[in-house]
Amino acid sequence: MGSTWYEKAVFYHIYPLGLLGAPKQNTADTVCDGMKELESWIPHMQALGCTGLYIGPLFESSSHGYDTRDYRLVDRRLGDNQGFKRFVSLCHDAGIRVVVDGVFNHTGREFFAFQDIKEHREASPYRDWYRGVNFGWGDPFGYDAWQGHGELPCLNLLNPQVKQYLFDVIRFWIDTFDIDGIRLDCANVLDFGFMSELRRETSSMKEDFWLMGEVIHGEYARWVNPDMLHSVTNYELHKGLYSGHNDHNYFEIAHTIRRLEQVGYQLYTFVDNHDEDRLASKINNKDHLYSVYTLLYTLPGIPSVYYGSEWGMEGRRTRESDEALRPCISIEEEKQYHTDLTDYIAKLGQIHGENEELHGGRYKELLLTTRQYAFARFGEHSVILTAVNNDEADAVMNIPVPIHASAGENLLDHTAVPVINGQITVTIPGGRGAVLKIREE
Repeated sequence: MGSTWYEKAVFYHIYPLGLLGAPKQNTADTVCDGMKELESWIPHMQALGCTGLYIGPLFESSSHGYDTRDYRLVDRRLGDNQGFKRFVSLCHDAGIRVVVDGVFNHTGREFFAFQDIKEHREASPYRDWYRGVNFGWGDPFGYDAWQGHGELPCLNLLNPQVKQYLFDVIRFWIDTFDIDGIRLDCANVLDFGFMSELRRETSSMKEDFWLMGEVIHGEYARWVNPDMLHSVTNYELHKGLYSGHNDHNYFEIAHTIRRLEQVGYQLYTFVDNHDEDRLASKINNKDHLYSVYTLLYTLPGIPSVYYGSEWGMEGRRTRESDEALRPCISIEEEKQYHTDLTDYIAKLGQIHGENEELHGGRYKELLLTTRQYAFARFGEHSVILTAVNNDEADAVMNIPVPIHASAGENLLDHTAVPVINGQITVTIPGGRGAVLKIREE
């Protein structure tokens, strides 16, 4: 069973520049105080059963948040350091841990080291802080940039000075704001040696400090292991959760869970985020939102909800912009957004928080067809049994019970369900699910 806070957590994910409607460009006269508005979201996160917040980017930047110009300042379009310190303290008082974006692969062009190279060229003491620096040509020199975006020059993470600078930045954020973890932006392209050193360094800075990396493709176990990161983003399951419903193919989801068995319990699971279309925009049948979230909260992994999606909010990225994924929302409007889905997600959050089986408990597949799926998560003397139906019609499911018991309780409506001849029979409406608690006798 999981024992750390993050193994038990349900996360809420906020992209603050979008949520607060920050100016697109950070100018010298930009001074905002969005921290009061952020504070007003804390009761909402609590009501959803969230015990962790992933918020970012926060570092002072020039535009979208990932072109950092000062690692030790909260972006002035959001507020100031004192305001964020208070916000984290209030989150902690509410039982919510806080994880921030760590943008360490690249900086913006306004970062002091880059500016110094522009001014002093070969004479700059920071000439080796960036990858591929070449004074033979360029503007006024050449350098490696993330995916060729010239405004995002890549840091040289093999340089001991750069590494120490970034480790000191993390210590500053822990000492100043008492943050509980970092989500590493672009972890798929970060140097493995850097991430290994980062694990050792942060382990000594704060107990149970969590390192989660943004990784899309690849063997997640390369990143998630005792010497590297605690977790990475489970993009593989993210894809399966919506396409498995759209294609009426639960085999895709079940295969993904089996394939990720080695690391799946530690992965950060989600159905949408600040870079991906909203689930409500990519699911063909909106009734299936309920079964998708049932799986998100009960399959192996650490579930996360992206702000607004608890209301079934829609949004698609375009070739030119991610703005539709990152809307400005006031929590004062919560009452008009609130839906049955919101209440359902809050119930799932409560179930996840109260049942140890969902905090790293062993997974076992019990029933699988293209349209119906059931599995167990094991506790010490009990199981949580989840059943979902992606059909449009009701489905009667006869599910084997993997422990000796005479009855179970559907945690969603607190009805009793008998166990007869080692099986439970449940009728699941189309696009819905059941979450059953069964205690060993």
